Amino acid sequence: MRKEQKKQAEEFLTVLAEAHTEIKKHLQKKALSGVQELLQQCQQGAIRLGSLIESIEGEQCITVHYLEEYCETVYQIYEEITQNQSAESGSIYKRLHRKQLRVANSVKNDIPLHREIVFLPYKASMWDSLESVWRAADEDPDSDAYVIPIPYYDRNPDGTFREMHYEGDQYPQDVPVTRYEAYDFEKRRPDMIFIHNPYDDCNYVTSVLPFFYSRNLKQYTDCLVYIPYFILGEIEPDNEQAVKGMEHFCTAPGVIHADKVVVQSEKMRQIYVDVLTRSAGKDTRKYWEEKILGIGSPKIDKVLNTKTEELDIPEEWKKILDKPDGNRKKVILYNTSVSALLHHDKRMLDKMQSVLQTFYESREHIALLWRPHPLIKATIESMRPQLWAEYEKIVENYREQCWGIYDDSAELDRALVISDAYYGDPSSLVELCKSVGIPVMIQNVEADTES
Repeated sequence: MRKEQKKQAEEFLTVLAEAHTEIKKHLQKKALSGVQELLQQCQQGAIRLGSLIESIEGEQCITVHYLEEYCETVYQIYEEITQNQSAESGSIYKRLHRKQLRVANSVKNDIPLHREIVFLPYKASMWDSLESVWRAADEDPDSDAYVIPIPYYDRNPDGTFREMHYEGDQYPQDVPVTRYEAYDFEKRRPDMIFIHNPYDDCNYVTSVLPFFYSRNLKQYTDCLVYIPYFILGEIEPDNEQAVKGMEHFCTAPGVIHADKVVVQSEKMRQIYVDVLTRSAGKDTRKYWEEKILGIGSPKIDKVLNTKTEELDIPEEWKKILDKPDGNRKKVILYNTSVSALLHHDKRMLDKMQSVLQTFYESREHIALLWRPHPLIKATIESMRPQLWAEYEKIVENYREQCWGIYDDSAELDRALVISDAYYGDPSSLVELCKSVGIPVMIQNVEADTES
């Protein structure tokens, strides 16, 4: 039984006990018609509760049996009063109270609490930030876990919504997906909701459907949990300059509205607590300390649990990855980030072309796996539209030449597992590579050539 349902059952049984007290008072006043009316109401309510419990827990549930006994007792008392037109108030009250108390104890002790947990990813490529938590919930016999991918919009330069995207068909085959229109949040009130998008309406590039803003979701659950879709570089809590550079992550709407926030490490937790305490006042520190949990990132769990032999490698990839003698080339994961593009503009595009030319010349021994940030297209169109045509041409040429891999799939773990090293922009992917032992080299966009 769900928490909310159990609460309603307990509240009804409290009302039932109060009705028994009223019955006793009516009996003492010899107001038998009022007693009969109250008995009818008690029986009708008990029947409704029994039907609800039976539909959830099954007809073998002992609580249903106790409610049947209660209804039988109510019927007998009603008949006694109808036939005799008199009754002993104390005896009747005790009979009703014993039966009601037995039902109340059974609801409390015999009916297990069953949780409904909802996961709301928006980009399939970011699902790894929630997946291990979902798997644990899905395997829990006392929980029902729902994965509900939510739509999101690209934004125009003026902030208005442009194209809507829905990526519900891009999740692993063993992840059952529920359509967002098919789940009634108001009616079902899940016990927990997990999100990985903290920005609500504060993102200049994309926006999830406004219904799914954290400030709105909060009203439909007792526990809204935010887990970042990214991993940040580890810094010391007393490094004021570095902390200042990441304060916006700590104060995003999802962090503020969530009941619990899960971050990648204890040091990162301390930074979140410090930043939020400075922002909200020193008397709020205890609140943030209880709210922010530094227990690790599911993204790391996903990569560590992915086995090479379990990967589905496309045939066109294998042609690029394998040498003529059958041995595997060294694989370099090339990552281009949103922030680097925004910072360097046209120079970033020149850098991409230079890097691609360098790896093209080494294609016999090295396989390049280019994986751009999943929001890079939307970012260019929204914030640097003048760069879009040239960027698109670079991508088209690279893909048409077929000497390297272009990976814009949702399977980040596949790219990491098959890669021997990382090269590219500073990003959360760098920290993920470091955490699983993949060597990292950061590209220098200001350099004209690479050594």
